[in-house]
Amino acid sequence: MADSAFVPRTDADAFDVDTETDLDDATVGELELADRHALRRVVGLSTELSDVTEVEYRQLRLERVVLVGVWTDGTLVEAEHSLAELAALAETAGSQVLEGLIQRRGRPDPATYVGRGKVDELRDVVVESGADTVVCDGELSPSQLRNLETRVKVKVIDRTALILDIFAQHAKSREGKAQVELAQLEYLIPRLRGWGESLSRQAGGRAGGASGGVGTRGPGETKLETDRRRIRHRVAKLRREIKGMRAARDTKRADRRRHEIPAVAIAGYTNAGKSSLLNRITGAGVLVEDALFATLDPTTRRARATDGRIYTLSDTVGFVRHLPHQLVEAFRSTLEEVADADLVLHVVDGSHPDPESQVAAVREVLAEIDAAERPELLAINKVDAADEETLLRLRRIWPDAVFCSARTGVGVAELRAAIEARLPRPAVPMLVRLPYGRGDLENRARKYGEVLSAEHTPEGTVLDVRVDPLLAAELAPFVVSESPAAP
Repeated sequence: MADSAFVPRTDADAFDVDTETDLDDATVGELELADRHALRRVVGLSTELSDVTEVEYRQLRLERVVLVGVWTDGTLVEAEHSLAELAALAETAGSQVLEGLIQRRGRPDPATYVGRGKVDELRDVVVESGADTVVCDGELSPSQLRNLETRVKVKVIDRTALILDIFAQHAKSREGKAQVELAQLEYLIPRLRGWGESLSRQAGGRAGGASGGVGTRGPGETKLETDRRRIRHRVAKLRREIKGMRAARDTKRADRRRHEIPAVAIAGYTNAGKSSLLNRITGAGVLVEDALFATLDPTTRRARATDGRIYTLSDTVGFVRHLPHQLVEAFRSTLEEVADADLVLHVVDGSHPDPESQVAAVREVLAEIDAAERPELLAINKVDAADEETLLRLRRIWPDAVFCSARTGVGVAELRAAIEARLPRPAVPMLVRLPYGRGDLENRARKYGEVLSAEHTPEGTVLDVRVDPLLAAELAPFVVSESPAAP
């Protein structure tokens, strides 16, 4: 996590508290990183829409922010870690964090999130620091946002809107942009401004007529209602587009299944080093950045096991505590890469102050996308940045985990061996003698099967292999006898 620029003030009682290119993969990653660092913030997210298409390009103006959280349970250390993560999110979005505040309460205030008596103190902190935005560490209801914004006199944003803004900045592919826009619109619909007199559902002009009766004549559909109608139409269109993109993804996945290619999905908390590990294992050259949610668009690369078998590694979007439900739903087609994988490589940041809570948050999301039953291999990354005491504690908690560093390469060979050991083995053992003119079958047996031994004889190449049923049918005419590997 990026270093936060503040120390939370706490008190138990009050506020003291996949694209084609001619460039190689490594060059593409470097260009993407340079382009992202050149990003500039723009004014946006006005809830009064002049055109629904504005939502496609909306970004929050978060330049100088004050963070505020409500500590309801757990320890003070956990509450400070949560606020530090919020600071990292705000900095990833392009903000300067000025102050962090935590209030101890049994539950957030239903009207103003923090206690009503403490809102004025929050306003004083905003004035003193010169902040133009308050970011709350939780998802606020529309009324909480409106009430708090009215009292503190500056823009108020919740954790969900902040994460959505980061996703909007980092999405690159057509599918990723559509998924993010869908999540933004679903978040925005209940939060459109326009209350009291402006919220009219009465017929306009003479449309009510005498037949309409008393109470039906009025100004007609308001701008708020028009915005909502346009947004709902846009949401429906985006759902259709994402469904079509999902079909293309399913086709690629079905092709891999047909060839019985094992699939490994890399999952984990955001900024745990998933993309770095993918680059280290496969040389993919995907964008790597010390920032939250640097990867949104999934990347799938082929890797070859030491026995010659091919398997795929897929980098996926990182998870975070309280990942907005809108994002989980919008990215469901992408996250199915994890749910359909033969093995989930769960990457954990070993240098983080609280890796156990990160693992719990990731497993919570995996359960939400029906991937909790997938075989899991824990990879404790960044061991070069972790202290020995922490590593000893983690080895005691997760004795089967592999400890490695994508940056230095320490433990990566052991990680590859652990992945290969957990890959599903082809189902059919065979001992075949292939004529030298059938090099195509030998190549496929080595590529898609597991070659246990090979011997060259005058009549041809004798292979002791395990293959999938489809390839076994093609090899059947060349069977010498049942493979010694058969159970």
